[in-house]
Amino acid sequence: MSATSLAHRTLGVATAMLALVPAALSQPALADETAAESEAARSLFIELYPQAELGDWSAIDALDQEQRAALEAYALWPDLEAARLRANLSRVDRDRIDTFLETHGTLKPARELRYAYALHLARRGEHERFLAIYRAFYQGLDIARLDCMALAAEIDSGSAGRITERGIALWLTGQSQADECSPVFAWLEAEGQLTTTHYSERYALAIEARAFGRARWLGKSIDDQHVANAEAWQAAARDPAAYVRAQVTPATAEEARDRLQYALERLTYADPVAALELWQEAAARHPFTDSERNELERHIALWTARDRLPGAYDLLSALAPAARNTEVLRWRARTSLRETAWQRLLADIDAMPVSERNEDEWRYWRAIALANTGNSQEADEILTGLGSERGYYGFLAADALGQPYAFRSESLHTDEAVIRRIAGRPDIVRARELYRVGLDSRGRSEWDAAMSRLSATEQLQAAILAHRWGWHSRAIATAARVSAYDDLELRYPLPFAEHFTIGATEAGIPATWALGVARSESLFMRDVRSGAGAVGLMQLMPATGRAVARKINVSYNGLDTLIDPAANIRLGTSYLGEMTARFGGNRVLATAAYNAGPHRVDDWLPESAPVDSRVWIENIPFNETRKYVRRVLAAEAIFHWRMTGETRRLSDLLGAILPANQTMARLGDAGDPHPEQ
Repeated sequence: MSATSLAHRTLGVATAMLALVPAALSQPALADETAAESEAARSLFIELYPQAELGDWSAIDALDQEQRAALEAYALWPDLEAARLRANLSRVDRDRIDTFLETHGTLKPARELRYAYALHLARRGEHERFLAIYRAFYQGLDIARLDCMALAAEIDSGSAGRITERGIALWLTGQSQADECSPVFAWLEAEGQLTTTHYSERYALAIEARAFGRARWLGKSIDDQHVANAEAWQAAARDPAAYVRAQVTPATAEEARDRLQYALERLTYADPVAALELWQEAAARHPFTDSERNELERHIALWTARDRLPGAYDLLSALAPAARNTEVLRWRARTSLRETAWQRLLADIDAMPVSERNEDEWRYWRAIALANTGNSQEADEILTGLGSERGYYGFLAADALGQPYAFRSESLHTDEAVIRRIAGRPDIVRARELYRVGLDSRGRSEWDAAMSRLSATEQLQAAILAHRWGWHSRAIATAARVSAYDDLELRYPLPFAEHFTIGATEAGIPATWALGVARSESLFMRDVRSGAGAVGLMQLMPATGRAVARKINVSYNGLDTLIDPAANIRLGTSYLGEMTARFGGNRVLATAAYNAGPHRVDDWLPESAPVDSRVWIENIPFNETRKYVRRVLAAEAIFHWRMTGETRRLSDLLGAILPANQTMARLGDAGDPHPEQ
């Protein structure tokens, strides 16, 4: 990399870090802050850390004595040193690394350096040093790549200590193993230690993990029958319906029935009706056990209900007693609800375990069913109790009775002495500084680790402290750890309120709704990324962010844009506005689409008659999306109350869900923020 390229890259990273620093925290340091937390040292760190990550220490060497002293006294000085050492493992003096690890070994940057150092030593064949670190810090932690590197080092060193036993334990997995294990497995093979039995055991694990390609490869070292069986599994995965139809000979072997069951389960996800038809044929032909029948019939019945197909209730009710679990009982009740079979719904709720029917969901729907079957007195008693609770069902119950919402915000009791003591703890100081310099994820990790060392009383005060700092995700999460739910200022903060107001106004949606989405998506974490790849406050997929930016004619620079709160909020509110337009202004459908994707919501729309929004929400097939919609709607009500002091009734947002041909004002397909749920 050229010096010019390096400079541009360093400047870009530093600029991104500066953009992440909260405005409230970029003010001059408070009078009682220590020199380690000074603004000057913090600014130096932000400027120099990207260079240290590249191994460039020249700017630090060029500091004057006062600046260097301030930086070395700063809480994150070890992070700078560790970054530089990680980037220069092949050149730096080993004694310097050892000294750093001895001095800072309990800190996260030192742990990261130790791990990188161990890998470096193993790759360079410095077995003695590597094994010393491995045995002291990693042995027994089941880190496959390090375990295999240790075995390879022992093999190269001529050690015989249980290598075969430990190597075979690593071999026996249904998943792919770390690349570092290949030399160990090659040694086992060359030494004749991998027998047919071992291949058979791993083959079975691969089948169980549904890694059929790997199973086929393993089968080649066993016999032709194993290869054929693996190919049969592949056929069942590729075209499950064709596979089931082709199995005309009664499946007396357990593996053959397992394949049939697997194929029928896969088919059920796509087409429960076809799966049921094929299952009825297969059940008459093959000798399935009672357990196998129960499992498959439950699977088909549940997906018939989730897909809102005719006959779902009959299938659920016809299940053998041994096949009925709580999920079956839930979907019986949801199906009765969808069919407005109120008396049947009461029986379905009564059939649930006590713990389940006492959940808010079923308390509410029991009351509605009682009201619809003429028992208004008992219904009102249930609704009165439920209406005294804050949340989605509590708000709906209050709506039914025309009562005020039970917001009941009560500030947490503060103990300033405890707060000062917590604020001065080195682990909390480090966590806060990481947050202040824009290394949010690292800060969260260190904060959460610190919380595990505090008592419940101390965690409560720590939540107050994080809230004062504007570190809302940690305030909310820490309060939840100790079941402190009544301080709504802390739990439903208003960060970036101006940006939410501007973005929502431009998109033609309420800012309170956008806040509810952001809180539910990220707890207001600017940099958070989901497993699916969504990024930032409002959790946008990069492709969605790019598409929305193009539509509203704003600059888009990939990750830098998505982790910038102002830009993310503008894109997220705009996308939420798109979903609102797409679904005819229906906020319930738009909220569901934001989480699960608009095409899935298309599939969930009623075919002919309108459906009550409350009922539609209960019948969302994905547990995550169902909870998400309820959570966002309740959060919006709370945010509206916090911002205006007024109650916005949930029921005012919950009109009928119209059939597909009446609902969607299609403005062209939009990208999904969460394409896989």
